[in-house]
Amino acid sequence: MVSAPKEQLHRSCGNFIEERLSRIQKNIASLQEALASESKSSAGDKHETGRAMIQLEREKLGNQLAEVQLLQERFNKVPMHRNSNFVGLGSLVYTSKHHYYIGISAGEIKVNGESFYAIAPDTPVGKLLMGKTVGEEVVFNGSEFRITEIG
Repeated sequence: MVSAPKEQLHRSCGNFIEERLSRIQKNIASLQEALASESKSSAGDKHETGRAMIQLEREKLGNQLAEVQLLQERFNKVPMHRNSNFVGLGSLVYTSKHHYYIGISAGEIKVNGESFYAIAPDTPVGKLLMGKTVGEEVVFNGSEFRITEIG
């Protein structure tokens, strides 16, 4: 059985990716329009500079799109039904300081008034938590905390 907070966190992470993807796609479409209108102009050097700037922006957005697609691929591998005695991908980790959802880095997410940090397993805190069990202590940036529950 999947816990309600885990389900909400998983859904929030999915929404986070979809929103980023949508925003990038809109920006790409907007640049395509700008490029088309620049093509109609023939103002010499100014025209070429405008086209070059649009091309650079398009390359940046293309890189961002590739990053989000990779993030989406990683997120699709996060199991919804992970119940284990040790922290792994898809775990909900309660500690004496903060609560974490091991999936993708999506920042702080509030569920039922509680704060959870959606983090990837390859982040500094994620690396420290992976493989740990209830009762183990972790030290991060000089702050010590204990794992109290894994869901």
